[in-house]
Amino acid sequence: QVQVVESGGGLGQPGGSLRLSCAASTGTFGHYRMGWYRQTPAKEREFVAAVSWTGETTFYGDFVEGRFTIHRDNAKNTVYLQMNSLKPEDTAVYYCNTYPTILLEWGQGTQVTISS
Repeated sequence: QVQVVESGGGLGQPGGSLRLSCAASTGTFGHYRMGWYRQTPAKEREFVAAVSWTGETTFYGDFVEGRFTIHRDNAKNTVYLQMNSLKPEDTAVYYCNTYPTILLEWGQGTQVTISS
């Protein structure tokens, strides 16, 4: 089964940017739509963004409000999430998986902390 590895998180400031990456450490993402999700201790895991296999179609959670961009490089089996205009409420562990149905084992995620 495909295993995912998320990276790129870290400590950022409000208004700043981070770029997350999700790579397939084994196998490929194939023709799946891929998505980013996030979770905090106080909330259930929520949908952030998704991209079709071709990259032509994207989906975003309502809270994104144009701040994030998802794209993928199928040659590298990697999905990216460019996050701009970050807010403290974006603090969470970010995960990637298939979308809309979760088909892969969850990875460890990457922690994003936004604080001044």
